[in-house]
Amino acid sequence: MTVRLSVLDLSPVPSGSSAAQAVANTLDLARHAESIGLHRYWLAEHHNAASIASSAPEIMIAAVAAATKSIRVGSGGVMLPNHSPLKVAECFRVLGALYPDRIDLGVGRAAGTDTKTALALRQARELLGAEAFPEQLDELMTYLTSDPDPASAFGPIKAVPTGVPAPPLFVLGSGLEGAALAARLGVGFAFAHHIAPEGYASAMRAYREAFRPSRWSSSPYAILATSVLCGADDAAAEDLERCAALGWLRFGQGLRDLPTPSIEEARAYRFDPDEEVLRRSARDRHIAGGPERVADMLLQMADASGADEIMAMTNIHDHAERKRSYDRVARAID
Repeated sequence: MTVRLSVLDLSPVPSGSSAAQAVANTLDLARHAESIGLHRYWLAEHHNAASIASSAPEIMIAAVAAATKSIRVGSGGVMLPNHSPLKVAECFRVLGALYPDRIDLGVGRAAGTDTKTALALRQARELLGAEAFPEQLDELMTYLTSDPDPASAFGPIKAVPTGVPAPPLFVLGSGLEGAALAARLGVGFAFAHHIAPEGYASAMRAYREAFRPSRWSSSPYAILATSVLCGADDAAAEDLERCAALGWLRFGQGLRDLPTPSIEEARAYRFDPDEEVLRRSARDRHIAGGPERVADMLLQMADASGADEIMAMTNIHDHAERKRSYDRVARAID
């Protein structure tokens, strides 16, 4: 089967390095992804976690698009409840004007952070839920597609600059609710397997079956986003998986400011019995192994879910090894 390969980047901060270097690594990885023929490069939105430098995807989209020439660049995603739909529409119209036919807009309903930080972002307790997400999304879509008559005095509110085509729109989700919303609106759907490894195939199949053609898209388009750790062989990938497990464990324990651990740090760490149980339970969140194993697993997942595209999130301490991981996956799938 033919499946596109893309990148989801959280700009991880490696142990012994800095956030500035993490952002520089993002630009370098984007150029590398373009050079090996990957399809698109998405930037995430997370807050109050110093281990990842991905708090402002709209800024990083502009930087990545400026550093590359042809690869599609977008948000994976903008957490819409944190923002005004008008402001999001204006940001992405500016991006579309700067980089025509290269910008994607992926939107999610989560906060991308903890409750106290969500409150700091939204400034009102009644806005902490995601119940209004469908209405916010509808408002955003209206701004992106409406250009009022300039000769009409005191016309409706508009997102400026006007006259800029709307970017392809994707709903991000990790269950049937997001799949149903994307299908009803007739937009793309991206499933976060690294967040919810169970149920990805049924959600993505449900999206395809319920899809309604719209002005946004005449046919369904589904992206499967997942954590991918591709070593030179299966044995080498065990070290990468151990690093990822330690990082995930720390994050779950609330230690979200600790940077991405190195292989040496992960080897030296001793998981206690309870942590080992958590580590084993999290293995389904990562697709880890040598090139043949990883390619087989990804293609099986794409076949089971009907995914048009695999979006690989590869958080590896060593930046050169991170680039090699994408090289191996691209060659193996091809």
